[in-house]
Amino acid sequence: MIRQKFSDAKENFLQRRYGVSLGRRYALAAASVVLLSVLGCSQVDSNKSALAQSSLPQPETPLQKKTLKTDTKIVESNNKFGFKLFSEVLKSDGSEKNVFISPSSVAIALAMTYNGASGSTQQAMTKTLELQGMNLSEINSYYAETLKQLLDNRDAKVQLKIANSLWANQDVKFQPDFLQRTQDFYQAKVSNLNFQDPTAPSTINNWVKDNTSGKINQIVEKIEPNQVLFLINAIYFKGNWSNEFDKNQTSQYPFHLTSGRQKQHPMMSQEGDYKYYENEQFQAVSLPYGKDGKVSFYIFLPKQNSNLQALSQNLNFENWEKWMTQFNHQKGFIRLPRFKTEYDITLNNALKALGMEEAFSNKANFSGMGKNFAISQVKHKTFVEVNEEGTEAAAATSVGIVATSLRQEPKPFRMIVDRPFLCAIRDNQTGSILFMGSIIEPQ
Repeated sequence: MIRQKFSDAKENFLQRRYGVSLGRRYALAAASVVLLSVLGCSQVDSNKSALAQSSLPQPETPLQKKTLKTDTKIVESNNKFGFKLFSEVLKSDGSEKNVFISPSSVAIALAMTYNGASGSTQQAMTKTLELQGMNLSEINSYYAETLKQLLDNRDAKVQLKIANSLWANQDVKFQPDFLQRTQDFYQAKVSNLNFQDPTAPSTINNWVKDNTSGKINQIVEKIEPNQVLFLINAIYFKGNWSNEFDKNQTSQYPFHLTSGRQKQHPMMSQEGDYKYYENEQFQAVSLPYGKDGKVSFYIFLPKQNSNLQALSQNLNFENWEKWMTQFNHQKGFIRLPRFKTEYDITLNNALKALGMEEAFSNKANFSGMGKNFAISQVKHKTFVEVNEEGTEAAAATSVGIVATSLRQEPKPFRMIVDRPFLCAIRDNQTGSILFMGSIIEPQ
């Protein structure tokens, strides 16, 4: 009994104290940068910075079992949110251009923002982010452990780098608990910055550039007078295929567009043993990265009698989980287009549709962060390149927070009608103006 209590206490201490080391120099093929710009007034300790990287002792078996359960819970929440978000994005952009987003980038940004939410705003974000059944302490601990496991990579062919930072106006004040949780669980670097300095945007952008291997060069164009905080998450991903494509096998082949038109495009070809799944609607293959295949690139190809729109409508968390169990090893041939694309979108409408409308309004409650804050804009940028060697990708998510002013009771007015005036008689039920006049000299 005493040993069990000690083990539980030790587990809680490790989760709260160490979180996840995001400062490690790994990399993975999905770069994402998350930006949170905040408005208001505050003071942040300039000496606060990311917690030092720490080596945790080997956990005991009971902790390992709980960790697996923990990771599954937060990963499931993130995936559910990711599919909902992707579905909303497709509604606005899916039929017109390439869509490529980083749900993890957006989820991490909003998870850190969630630490400042209270009341009905927190409840709305809980539902949107699929965080039901978890309290704030559990959510943060789960994120910390999951991020630590993501970064636990020893494969030379797969790189992963995750970093968080908080850039605060040197005259702005935030709740100390909010800042501390951002450091403890998300390992955010906390820095004061003179937002009036013309070089402030480049200071932030240089950090972003460094932590995305140069794929995201700019996330802050300028700092508005009412902005007080930028909360940034950066993820960089780069992975080489377990079996790279032979460049000599790459040739021009037709690619059929949704318009019915076709274009000649460089296509990579390969045959081998793959994890493969097929049903009446699509073919699907998993192309692994690195030596152990811990990360894979999944391709879902609609069949001739179907189309991308029909497939997209069936793409949700439940179906995805079911499909993942259907993959089996099978020999085959694959021809894949070599491609590179960039994408950007403002996610306000998508997030509002998913239930977060209050967070964007004057009713927003981010009292856990500071006074009178609301989300103004969530912007998302991505880059991806797939070639014979592997995949490289980057994403930037900018969550802007603005200060909202409290409504004040209007002062009693004085109206002295002692000069020419206009008047009208209006039927308020129909809105009809029955009479209208200009009185310049009362008789």
